[in-house]
Amino acid sequence: MKHYTIPVFIPELACPFQCIYCDQHKISGKGAVPGKEQVLQSIKEHLATIPKKKRKVELGFFGGNFTGLPLDEQEAFLSLAQPFMENGQINGIRLSTRPDYINDEVLEMLARYGVATIELGAQSMDDEVLKLSARGHTVSDVISASRHIKNKGFRLGLQMMLGLPGDTLQKARHTAQSIADLGAHETRIYPTLVIKGTQLEIMYREGAYEPLSLEEAIQWTKEVLKIFEASGVKVLRTGLHPSDGLLDGQDLIAGPFHQSFKELVLTEIWYEQLKRLIHSNARKIHIFVPPKELNWAIGYEAKNKKYLLEHFEYVVFQTDASLSGRKFHADYY
Repeated sequence: MKHYTIPVFIPELACPFQCIYCDQHKISGKGAVPGKEQVLQSIKEHLATIPKKKRKVELGFFGGNFTGLPLDEQEAFLSLAQPFMENGQINGIRLSTRPDYINDEVLEMLARYGVATIELGAQSMDDEVLKLSARGHTVSDVISASRHIKNKGFRLGLQMMLGLPGDTLQKARHTAQSIADLGAHETRIYPTLVIKGTQLEIMYREGAYEPLSLEEAIQWTKEVLKIFEASGVKVLRTGLHPSDGLLDGQDLIAGPFHQSFKELVLTEIWYEQLKRLIHSNARKIHIFVPPKELNWAIGYEAKNKKYLLEHFEYVVFQTDASLSGRKFHADYY
């Protein structure tokens, strides 16, 4: 069974605060809120490209504060999915929203329309970081909303950001562990970028904010990823989706953006493990890894293989279907 999400972006819709880092139009690459016909057309176009068998399809409302909309507007969006759910083409709905816009009335309405997953933009579980980022909510809001969502039977997603003003690696680890402790089913990890036209750009140009370097962002992400994996929290995304404005640099002022950011992080995790192999005096090495991990083990632009070739004359990676996770073994010659 393969999972597919049909994304509908509603940039900054109903957001009561302008967080210092945020411009959803530029981050998502979507400039305007879609109308009814646009949403329906997008659903149909996506469904036409998705295989008919062995699939689970969700409609996702992203980019704004969905539950901050008036109830009738929420219902208008959600009702668009109902015919597709009734005929089995769509299996559920997910949405992203703010933790301070969750209450029982909203949750009961969302359940009636088949919403299965609610993602909250927690961003940090440190009140100082939230205040400096002008989030407009507190850690206690995240805790309260998460418990309400779980108690009502929804899947819970909690998104986090790395490198916001006032953030540290220790605080990032605390945020990741808190997300796991709250029972989140899934998360997204976003290193903070300085986007054109945001308050963070002003702070950056005035010298009041310095984003993480790419290497720092990789190291921080590696650490929080380990916490999520150990706790069984599914990581849906690592790094921002590469919209055109980010790829061409038009909207990106500064920060650790890389279109293969996830691969860089997974390469670093494997590097930590594989560097232990260089203590052998052998000339050749044959490394066996799980099939799904082959690309990350070899590394982005073959970084890990190149590193090993500095110590061995001959390096071969091969898959072993009996291995799982990041287990591996090596033969020396």
